[in-house]
Amino acid sequence: MSTEVKKSISAFLYPAIYVSVLWLIQIFQTFLDLDFRNMGVYPLTFSGLQGIIFSPLIHSGYDHLISNTFPLLVLGTALFYFYRELGLRITLFSWLISGIWVWVFARPAYHIGASGIIYAWAAFLFVSGVIRRHPRLMALSLLVAFLYGSMVWGIFPLRERVSWEGHLMGMLSGIILALFYRETGPQRKVYSWELENEEDDEEYDPDNPPYWMKPTASGQGHLTGKYPDTSKSKSSKTEDNQLRVRYHITPGKGKRDKEV
Repeated sequence: MSTEVKKSISAFLYPAIYVSVLWLIQIFQTFLDLDFRNMGVYPLTFSGLQGIIFSPLIHSGYDHLISNTFPLLVLGTALFYFYRELGLRITLFSWLISGIWVWVFARPAYHIGASGIIYAWAAFLFVSGVIRRHPRLMALSLLVAFLYGSMVWGIFPLRERVSWEGHLMGMLSGIILALFYRETGPQRKVYSWELENEEDDEEYDPDNPPYWMKPTASGQGHLTGKYPDTSKSKSSKTEDNQLRVRYHITPGKGKRDKEV
């Protein structure tokens, strides 16, 4: 089995376990005729604090769960495949952050479902790929926007029975986590020519100029050299016909102007 296949299976395993737990909970409710909706987040109440932990595990019915299953598997696999070392942290922090914000800012009602996690994963994948400027991650950002771009309508109060607050808080937590962890995980390869351009663009420091800009013994602000080198035994006529190259300092730019 190839390394890529093993990596893909491992990445799929995390969201698959999460989705399996969600289905087991929903089946358990059905067979025992239970209703766990009162374990969701109820804003600004002490009993509603438990929902910060339990609300992403509870759904209102099979339709609700089915609508969340496929996005969880797709986005979760992408997250753990491309950001393996960050996957669990992003999931845990978005789970807690979005739950706390819903408890503080949402309407007085029970807020349940894994939609907040879906929005957090989608926002993280999209924003992280854009700010890292990594070719593969930017392609992933475009794919997420193509598949789930319409989810943005879910952050607006368009449907009364939908927790748009949970969607909004999940999205905001994903964006913040993408910015916070922008230096962690896969990074864009930096080529040598980019480093050279950065060095050329550095501002001139008069107190510490580069070696080729230091004044000569005569006190002039340029370096003078003769190319090609000749021995002292050659005639003065040959020396006069040599190619002379002078380098002048351009004030304020710290670059060389070549004059032949």
